[in-house]
Amino acid sequence: MSLRPPGAPRGAKFPIAHGAAACDIIAGPMSDIPNEITHDQYAVRLKKLQDLRAAGRDPFRATFAPTHFSAEALRRYVDGQDNAVTVKVAGRLLVMRDMGKSQFVKILDQQGLIQLYVKKDVVGDEAYAAFRKLDLGDIIGAEGTLFKTKTGEITVRVVRYVLLAKALRPLPEKWHGLTDPEQVYRQRYLDLIVNPESRARLLLRSRVVAHIRRFLEARQFIEVETPVLEATAGGAAAKPFVTHHNALGADFYLRIATELRLKRLLVGGVDRVFEIGRIFRNEGVSRKHNPEFTMLEVYQAYSDHRGMMELIKSLLESVCRDVLGTSEIKHAPSGQVINFGGAWREVEYKDLVRAATGDPGWFERAKAEHAAVADKMGLYVDPKWEDFEITNEIFAKKIEPTIRQRSTCSS
Repeated sequence: MSLRPPGAPRGAKFPIAHGAAACDIIAGPMSDIPNEITHDQYAVRLKKLQDLRAAGRDPFRATFAPTHFSAEALRRYVDGQDNAVTVKVAGRLLVMRDMGKSQFVKILDQQGLIQLYVKKDVVGDEAYAAFRKLDLGDIIGAEGTLFKTKTGEITVRVVRYVLLAKALRPLPEKWHGLTDPEQVYRQRYLDLIVNPESRARLLLRSRVVAHIRRFLEARQFIEVETPVLEATAGGAAAKPFVTHHNALGADFYLRIATELRLKRLLVGGVDRVFEIGRIFRNEGVSRKHNPEFTMLEVYQAYSDHRGMMELIKSLLESVCRDVLGTSEIKHAPSGQVINFGGAWREVEYKDLVRAATGDPGWFERAKAEHAAVADKMGLYVDPKWEDFEITNEIFAKKIEPTIRQRSTCSS
């Protein structure tokens, strides 16, 4: 997240990063050509699909009514009371251990993994024979009772199951996972299946956004939705995407900020307002810069920059405490642990610039002098820039990356 820069006391905006529990995944090898698989495994799975249809069985039965997600089902088990609780769960097969007349398998759903025990004597000969033909990646629904195995793992003793979707493409193998960055970013669904860290980030992001909403609503902020298509680009210094409206015969811009609409709501008497919405900026692409992202903008009337400082500080402390369960967060690039609790260091923007440039009289200098110093610092300065933009470039490239915790307080 990055807070709104100085100069706009009534509002604050910061992007909410994208993003996606732990599980043990065993899967077969994956084709080197994910979009046009010619691997033998694909042919085998396709034959199984054809056999199912020939036998009059629907290989893509979408209707099943689970009673619990995996974690919820596991919490229902009462120690020492095997087979006392009945649950219905559904998920993707990720682990299969064939023991002849029985199988231990694990399925993955929204909340994680849960183990199933499928026994021939219980489900019947025909159903068990069909179960043994299932593949890793298939999605099934299962009903049964909870019990604890000799190894202490809570498991569903399956009395009946149903194939909900046949997977034609094999998953990446367990030991290598999904490591190709191109495939990770282009096939997010596959990334979520095989990489627990990605699933954890997705779920965490959802919890953070939900908590932000609750926090602001508790302070009587009103959430609104403002137009994505704008007749005039405005609200921030960024290059917009241009699109054409066929019915109106006019060009429109995808919004680069929600600022102007939200400020108009303040004028209209909505004193506390926020929006969590998609923003589009037609600029560079990198791991840290996505031209399409989600931003929170929040405004409150009858307040100044200190009121906004208190709001954002309280918001971040609340997210750490109530969502993450700790005020100490590890800063990934540096490995430094930052403490969001307690007092925060407060420093003036101008003081940071003076210290970074080594010039106490920086703000009394001419544009040409600023450009010369920035050049010596190894920064590119566009001749068309305004003077303040040169200073902001120094702040963004040389100062902002260093603004982290100092001593026992954070900035």
